[in-house]
Amino acid sequence: MSRVTFSGIVRGAHDVLRLALDAAGLPTDDLDGPNRAFFGLSDEQGPIGFIGLEGDGSDRLLRSLVVVPSRRLQGHGALLVAHAEAVARLDGVERLHLLTTSVAEFFRARGYRDRERADAPAAIVATAQFRSICPGSATYLVKDLA
Repeated sequence: MSRVTFSGIVRGAHDVLRLALDAAGLPTDDLDGPNRAFFGLSDEQGPIGFIGLEGDGSDRLLRSLVVVPSRRLQGHGALLVAHAEAVARLDGVERLHLLTTSVAEFFRARGYRDRERADAPAAIVATAQFRSICPGSATYLVKDLA
């Protein structure tokens, strides 16, 4: 793996992120909403992938993990998740929540555990991802960061 760099993506500058998410069939409708932070991973060859955090309390949503197709299966997804978790811990987040329709095993391997959607805290239920963007069939996973 080459030397990689993480960078924050400023609100409103989501063009490359949006393209990557669209190409992966992931939702983009709410990228510019409030209380969102997105991060990019890149190297000398260009963008590798992206991930985001949503919310402002002790429970936050981990969202929009995508690795560009030519860079998959090289450990970059795990790097992105670890970076988002570290940022969340520094910000006092106690739990990260996520919804996925295709990569539950990837997240389970990183300590995320299945939960019932009915048990989600109000702050997570209030997100567009939870309410309407992700289908009811999506797997709901939670990781305690404490």
